[in-house]
Amino acid sequence: MNTSAIFERIKAAAIEDWQRYVDHEFIRQMEAGTLAQAVFQQYLIQDYLFLIQYARAYALAIYKSPTLEDMQLAQGGLNAILGEMHLHIRLCEGWGLKKADLIAAPEHAATIAYTRYVLDCGQRGDLLDLHVALAPCMIGYAEIGRRLAPALAANPNHPYREWISEYASEGFQQAAQASINHMQQLADRALTEARFLDIVAIFSKASQLEADFWQMGFDLAREKN
Repeated sequence: MNTSAIFERIKAAAIEDWQRYVDHEFIRQMEAGTLAQAVFQQYLIQDYLFLIQYARAYALAIYKSPTLEDMQLAQGGLNAILGEMHLHIRLCEGWGLKKADLIAAPEHAATIAYTRYVLDCGQRGDLLDLHVALAPCMIGYAEIGRRLAPALAANPNHPYREWISEYASEGFQQAAQASINHMQQLADRALTEARFLDIVAIFSKASQLEADFWQMGFDLAREKN
């Protein structure tokens, strides 16, 4: 099959689920600077726990890699995730929460559902299945970062400047592009027309779980009040 611009083809085939994720009310309120800190805090704690499992998924990608180049590319993604975790620690320290507090927090059902889905895709499938399941997080956050970056110029005191800056940064954008490029290489090797719908289904489900993860921040903040 024609696998050119495979990420864009997959995204187009799952556009409704993708839009619900990247244009969730959480993102709209963050862009406006009106997202309640309690919502963001609950999200950030769970996202730290999420990233622990996400790092494991990239480690699984190294194990599943058939070539040394695949291993090196997966290592780059793993390094980006481990670096991203420092942002969560810095932000949470501003609320008096230490790294030990984050690690000790119980995983929410939405966190468990998403991370275990990604790991299951990797364990059951091949490297392409795993990278498609990983894609909404890495590539989606980069897209969101680009979208929200102009809000920082419009508001010098934007409350979520550090978070937005992280995902709009050149380093994170490069990591996301590397993920797109690697997915392209994998698709050129292994994707067939018959398999395309299966790949779209993985991407759609992961995008749905991302949207659920944003919603979790609202739900947990409401439960705490």
